[in-house]
Amino acid sequence: MPQASSVPRKLLRVTALLLLFAPVATWGLDTDRNQPIHIEADRATLSEQGEKSIYEGNVQLRQGTLHLRGNRMAVYLANKQMDRITLTGKPATLQQRRDNDDTDQHAEADSIEYSATDERVILLGNARIWQTGEEEFRSERIVINLKDNTVNAGSENKRDRVHITLPPKNNQDNDQTNNKQ
Repeated sequence: MPQASSVPRKLLRVTALLLLFAPVATWGLDTDRNQPIHIEADRATLSEQGEKSIYEGNVQLRQGTLHLRGNRMAVYLANKQMDRITLTGKPATLQQRRDNDDTDQHAEADSIEYSATDERVILLGNARIWQTGEEEFRSERIVINLKDNTVNAGSENKRDRVHITLPPKNNQDNDQTNNKQ
């Protein structure tokens, strides 16, 4: 049986290490960074120069409470540092538990892009963020700034409006009471 090339294994390890330190994990539990990364896909293409790795077909990435799913994930490196990750799907999804929270944060869009340089997550096309069944934030474009934990939404197209749904205060109180039981 022929041995697998050590170059792809090294690239896979480098990609995994870079993902491990990606600030996307700061959106979630602090302990997620210390968890192993598991990537599954139907196909993986790794660049010998180590500048890009592509995962295609039912892509799933798990690290602690962080779960990414999509049809295609591309990881781009610059100067041997993770520069950006692009995840596409119908939809591409992100799920993660935040510190001091009892429920997971969810996000989905046609495309989810993480930029390490800008420390932001961009959701494009049918973008949606929600935490419980009743709270929802929707737009064609949502930008999450991880530096200052702000969210910007909207597009240049006036027909693409921002939609925010917040439950009545008494429903939030009931949800918190039910979660504690």
